Amino acid sequence: MLKDPVDLQSLRRVLVTKLRHHGDVLLASPVFSVLKAHAPHVEIDALVYADTAPMLSDNPAVSRILGVDRGWKALGWVDQAAAEWSALQQLRSRDYDLLIHLSEHPRGAWLARLLGPRYSVAANYPRARRWWKSSFSHLYPLPSNGRRHVVEQNLDALRRIGLQPGEHERGLSFVPGDQAQSEVEHMLGELGLARGGYIHLHPASRWQFKCWPAQKTAELIDRLQAMGERVVVSAAPDAQELQLLARIRTLVTTPFADVSGKLSLKQLGALTRDARLFIGVDSAPMHIAAAMGTPVVALFGPSGEFNWGPWQVPHRVVASDHSCRPCGNDGCGGGKVSECLSTLPVSAVLQAAQSLLPR
Repeated sequence: MLKDPVDLQSLRRVLVTKLRHHGDVLLASPVFSVLKAHAPHVEIDALVYADTAPMLSDNPAVSRILGVDRGWKALGWVDQAAAEWSALQQLRSRDYDLLIHLSEHPRGAWLARLLGPRYSVAANYPRARRWWKSSFSHLYPLPSNGRRHVVEQNLDALRRIGLQPGEHERGLSFVPGDQAQSEVEHMLGELGLARGGYIHLHPASRWQFKCWPAQKTAELIDRLQAMGERVVVSAAPDAQELQLLARIRTLVTTPFADVSGKLSLKQLGALTRDARLFIGVDSAPMHIAAAMGTPVVALFGPSGEFNWGPWQVPHRVVASDHSCRPCGNDGCGGGKVSECLSTLPVSAVLQAAQSLLPR
């Protein structure tokens, strides 16, 4: 029996911090829903980077979203200090009883000290210094074998304070909203597509070493459409992702529905919710597809599917048998190209897709 559980009934407000990228924030969403299910009276706030806020907005388990602007660092030390002080005062006004810090960012340790919650919980990172460890009332261990999904690692913060998540409580939560749904339905109508009548392909990532080659992506599109499938291709409004899509356009022999650079995150969720299948690399759109309950074919290279694979959704992972993976490196030798990913054959991805498509 846990010696130092937290009495959930004594809590009024909780702050959950996840200062990471979009996909990381989405994979933290079960922490909010599980805690709310076990303590419905509690207000649960989120502290995230401002650009990742859409991953949690409209989530019924989240009371408020407070954002840290990555651009504060470029303001100069006076304006940055003013922005930081204003944010701290806003957090202090909420008078939190519990802080749950879900990354190694030092801001969490500072907040545990400056906000003074009765309880605070974070991971006991192997290289954490004494200052970090003494900042929190509860520390939870990280898996030693590296084969625990990030969702479960996040939920370990709740287990550490005595809350045991139910098996069916751990799903991802992403809410596109009515406006995004309506906008996507209009867009699909203009493309001549019906809900459930297309495959959603998102071949790009902000990280070049996670991208599949343009030539193979183009071949996959042609072969899927030769089977009678309609393919909708998306990409973020990011220069590198759009460059990959530009190369794909020059290589395909059959026209496809191209919405690259045109969608918000909410619209992306609405698009993938209505797809027959999602195909993509390890990226935030893949996790959004899982949150929407859309079957997923995920291509993995240097990152590990044990940690980052599609969560609680029918899926197939396509990965190589390279003995060095998952290495987590920025491409082989730091060269931005991951051989374990670039060598994945089109036939393997096509076979995975066919195994998930409704017959």
